[in-house]
Amino acid sequence: MPSHRHFIIHKPYGYLSQFVCVLKKKKLLGELYNFPEFTMAIGRLDEDSEGLLLLTTDGMMSERIRSKTIEKEYYAQVDGDITEEAINALQQGVEIGVRGTKYQTLPCNVIKLSQAPEFPPRTKRLRDDRHGPTCWISVTLTEGKVRQVRKMTAAVGFPTLRLFRVRIGKIYLGDLAAGEVQEIDGFAV
Repeated sequence: MPSHRHFIIHKPYGYLSQFVCVLKKKKLLGELYNFPEFTMAIGRLDEDSEGLLLLTTDGMMSERIRSKTIEKEYYAQVDGDITEEAINALQQGVEIGVRGTKYQTLPCNVIKLSQAPEFPPRTKRLRDDRHGPTCWISVTLTEGKVRQVRKMTAAVGFPTLRLFRVRIGKIYLGDLAAGEVQEIDGFAV
């Protein structure tokens, strides 16, 4: 029986976290690398989000990593200078909508970063300083609802402008360039 294959990828802005899409003119992961048959993304990042994405041919591994026992860390650039009150609300959990139903997010770790991370400029310009200040926060979750971090920051009045996943368990994005794929022996999360 052939062994499973595992990959780390820095998903660029504008790509879907999938291999097949009925919508035309969408960029898909298969355009970045010649992945083997039956490769699947472990969790997803929406089209506008960037950063660490794990892929595997092992469905059991996918289930384990997506469980609530594995932390996922995101850096979010938010609109405005986030307040301690907003950070405390995020840490306690906020109400968001998930597929038409109200959902209370689980408590999580949120900190304001003292300086902006050194990510390369995005291919599509966000905005400039004339529109007011922005800041970066780190959000560490053990769950992953659809567009959860974006919905959470909007719920406390600081919408997300740019979002990067930087860590899944013990696996870090590190200096992997946007679009770069690295095949590894396995996931030690």
